[in-house]
Amino acid sequence: MAATVFDPDSIGIANGNFFGLPCTEEEARTVLVQVPWDATVSYGKGTALGPGAMLDASLQVDLFDERIPGAAEMKVWTLPQDESLAALGAAARTTVEQVISSLEQGNDPSSLEELCAHVNAASERLNGYVEATAEKYLSEGRMVGVIGGEHSVPLGLIKALSRRHPGMGVLHIDAHSDTRCAYEGFVYSHASIMYNVMREAPGVSRITQVGIRDFCSAEYSLVTSSPLFAPFTDFRLKERLFTGTSWDGVCSEIISTLPEEVYISFDIDGLTPEYCPGTGTPVPGGLTFSQADWLLWRLACSGRRIVGFDLCEVAPGTDGEWDANTGARMLFKLLLYSHFQDGKK
Repeated sequence: MAATVFDPDSIGIANGNFFGLPCTEEEARTVLVQVPWDATVSYGKGTALGPGAMLDASLQVDLFDERIPGAAEMKVWTLPQDESLAALGAAARTTVEQVISSLEQGNDPSSLEELCAHVNAASERLNGYVEATAEKYLSEGRMVGVIGGEHSVPLGLIKALSRRHPGMGVLHIDAHSDTRCAYEGFVYSHASIMYNVMREAPGVSRITQVGIRDFCSAEYSLVTSSPLFAPFTDFRLKERLFTGTSWDGVCSEIISTLPEEVYISFDIDGLTPEYCPGTGTPVPGGLTFSQADWLLWRLACSGRRIVGFDLCEVAPGTDGEWDANTGARMLFKLLLYSHFQDGKK
């Protein structure tokens, strides 16, 4: 649709772009890559449907922000979904369910190596797609955001960015640490994304984890002993808040651990579950939407540069569009702060 007839105060137009923004591929400053994949999820399914559900819900978001004028002028283009990825992920998911069922029955993991190898090969194909797609648009000077899908999917983007921005940090908002090695036999599990960043993206100098509250002892040992990680567990956040520290003060502490260039990896289950009841592995506790928004706003105002982002683990709810609505509105915030990082256009 031509920009001359675009009215940001009117109904959203279903033009294939998130929020109905009137932007072509050639005009785009930011490209959003949809990744409909939930092959390795270990509990609830449905995140493969997240990008499409958020795209639909985004048309109901008002394109105005009281802090940032000109929000509707963002140049954001949405890459259509690659349906072959969805088919590949669905096939891999069938194998994953066989493996998980067998493990839950107490069978020897070594007997499942061949099945796991098929899933790992599929995940490698997905990673290759994301990395190649990111490379294409980054080489053209665009920002890239990945819209999942499960949280394994942004690895290719993080690898591509870490080569361009050595020393960059990752702000990781999540209920889970995601530092398990090959969880359930799957090298590229959704529970392993930050372990794989540590292993495959050496350009990343810091992973600051915020809101994590569901992790194993090995993960806790890793993130509290490695200088790569700066963990702000949910317990420690609440300890600070319950003993009188303001949230703004806590945000300053979080941001101080990050270098000049920052990638944001946002798993929607970092929020409290009332915002995302349909997500694959909801956990009590977490950040409110407003707390997460304030943290991102303070990051954008800190002088640091947001170089890319992902938003993952949104799944359409069975009782309406609340999950997709929350996801679309958080995506709007991520786009705003990456486009207008100093509060100005």
